[in-house]
Amino acid sequence: MNNIDKHNRLQEECFSYRVSKDNKVFIYWHEKQVMILKGKESEKFLAKIEKADTLELQLIMAKITGNFKRGNEKINKVRK
Repeated sequence: MNNIDKHNRLQEECFSYRVSKDNKVFIYWHEKQVMILKGKESEKFLAKIEKADTLELQLIMAKITGNFKRGNEKINKVRK
């Protein structure tokens, strides 16, 4: 795990998920929705996370979301 998460960002638990009644999986990054899984994708995800611990769960969600964050996002700064 050390090679995969060199900056220890997954320990912050930045990803979370919610499952709807119709088995859609909503994946969130810092409480912002970044992806919706449905059908076979959601079934596959739910099967993977069944026995995963917290760090494994974070890694699974990071891999599924892929490269949605490219580093050019604007950070809300307080202007004086």
